[in-house]
Amino acid sequence: MLALTVVNLVSRAPLTSSEGPVVSLTSYSKRVDQVHLAIESIGRGTQKPSRLILWLDEPERLADPPRALRRLVRRGLEIRETPNYGPHKKYYPYVAGIEHHSVPMVTSDDDTMYPRQWLETLIRAHRKDPDLVVAHRVNKIEVRDRTIAPYASWKRATSPTLSPRNFAVGVRGILYPPAFLDVLRSQGTGFEAVAPRADDVWLHMNLIRSGGRVRPVFDLAAEDFLPVRGGGKVAGLWASNIEAGGNDEQIKNTYGTAEVTVIIEG
Repeated sequence: MLALTVVNLVSRAPLTSSEGPVVSLTSYSKRVDQVHLAIESIGRGTQKPSRLILWLDEPERLADPPRALRRLVRRGLEIRETPNYGPHKKYYPYVAGIEHHSVPMVTSDDDTMYPRQWLETLIRAHRKDPDLVVAHRVNKIEVRDRTIAPYASWKRATSPTLSPRNFAVGVRGILYPPAFLDVLRSQGTGFEAVAPRADDVWLHMNLIRSGGRVRPVFDLAAEDFLPVRGGGKVAGLWASNIEAGGNDEQIKNTYGTAEVTVIIEG
């Protein structure tokens, strides 16, 4: 953290380059004061994004962002306003703002410091399978008695084999191909009715519905991703989605019979 803080204070190096995907993330409240650490870690990577966008919905933060973020803006960061779509803020404003997508998008979190090869490894996987979603963390949907088991029982995917049960988890970054971004744009804000606090669920349902699949990327270890101290996970979101079964309720609301059948038979 100290090294990235120093970089933020003294560096004038650009965060972006003409090649690369768009990286999109969001933050809120006190976490905005530390999101520069996640952004600096992305900007120092071996592969830079073509755009790096931070979406904020709090007027006071937009009007007066922290100095660390203002320094990043001078180096290529874009700070954009968005309605409060909850966790969907990290991708939907970008998806909705472009009529036809031609560049892949990668989502990142505001409380993680990413290894230098983070974006490079996602891009390499994308080039091998340009129609697939690729992700650094993928869970395997558990099926019991021809029903989807509780979310908390799902284990990590350990094989690169494609399956409709592969479920991308946003915590370490997910790359979405352009064609799927067009699918998401066409679906609008339907997530507000069925999965307002479970973006991964909404994204996976649309992927299954459109015939897409997720490929896990195994190039990096869990310990390569460092938490931003003091940032922490979104306690309320974690408690409601995992501990209180909120993900299970949103899964029930989001997946139709056709999607559930594909998952069960996968």
